[in-house]
Amino acid sequence: MTPGAVVWFTGLPSSGKSSLAAAVRTALARQGIVSATLDGDEFRAALVPSPAYDEADRSSFYATLANVAALLAHQGLIVLVPATANRRAYREHARRAAPRFVEVHVSTPLDECARRDAKGLYGRGPSGQVEHLPGVGAAYEPPLVPEVVAPNGSDEAAVLCVLGAMGY
Repeated sequence: MTPGAVVWFTGLPSSGKSSLAAAVRTALARQGIVSATLDGDEFRAALVPSPAYDEADRSSFYATLANVAALLAHQGLIVLVPATANRRAYREHARRAAPRFVEVHVSTPLDECARRDAKGLYGRGPSGQVEHLPGVGAAYEPPLVPEVVAPNGSDEAAVLCVLGAMGY
């Protein structure tokens, strides 16, 4: 059995994490490689009760997400996780739990993220409606030494870099 892996796509909200993960999943499928995606927003929506965005709930949420991703990876799956995980400690926990781990920093500038923002998160930030938004009301700690840096998100070069870091 091929060893599983967790590929964690981190970056500011609206940086292109989900788009890049989808492009990587498509490229893996073309090679006949089965993968699963645990999108941070979708995963959060599936939890009951729904976690808040304060530090304690974020810590618990990311620990749960990392543990589920690792559980699937230990069963041989490639698990793609597009999730902000604004603290390095959250991603380090995921790295320790996974059989193999690839950290992908989707390094899109804040102003470009705000321009792309389909959910309107950045527009609500200054009014206080989204006070814990990473990069605005909450700290975002970029990776110190990610396996892949993908400026501005998804393009063919970024997909190839991620596949290469995974050994495909």
